[in-house]
Amino acid sequence: MVVKSLIGYRRIAGDFGTSLPVTGGTIVTTFISRFLMRQSWTMATGRKPAIVRKLSRDWAAGYAAGEIGRGEAELELLDQAGKVIRVPLDQVKWVCYLRELGASISDPQNPEKLLQKRFRTRPRTAGLWVRLELVDHDVLEGIVANDVSLVRGAGVLLTPPDTRSNTQRIFVPHQAIETLEVVCRIGGAEKRRSVVEADEQPSLFTPPEEETAVEPEPGS
Repeated sequence: MVVKSLIGYRRIAGDFGTSLPVTGGTIVTTFISRFLMRQSWTMATGRKPAIVRKLSRDWAAGYAAGEIGRGEAELELLDQAGKVIRVPLDQVKWVCYLRELGASISDPQNPEKLLQKRFRTRPRTAGLWVRLELVDHDVLEGIVANDVSLVRGAGVLLTPPDTRSNTQRIFVPHQAIETLEVVCRIGGAEKRRSVVEADEQPSLFTPPEEETAVEPEPGS
């Protein structure tokens, strides 16, 4: 990057709160790398670290939007180099939203860290317990919100069985789902039953009966 004037250099460098030497009108490499890092961070605002797995088993890491609209035909992924990758949504198997990106890159065979795809015991998180069979015959379970987003969105956004892993949420496009089974509803029935039981519980104290006034007979 070449600086046209010393004034312009001071203005840009001032954003970083530091002064860097200029040799022959060229900023040193340290300043360039910091500037590019800042640009990448600005572009990544509103995106979340994610692994995009394609049905072809290929995957890419970067930053994806937290919400994908129903009418969108492709998914945009901002990779770590600051390049925007566009993947057709009908080629996506799932998008795993991560706690951190660095931990997944270290394991190219299983970057999602999905060691547990099914619940071993009954989940406690409120919502719908669903079981998805994907078009590649892979099976995935999770908890989804019990609202219209299950049918109106571009796919299913679920919480995986093991939230202690690096994967926090999983988005599966409708095109990648062969069957969707609702195993049961968690939370709602138990709350309503407890309310009914509380209403039916008899009170320990019965209110006193109202006394009825006796009118005297005529002539008494």
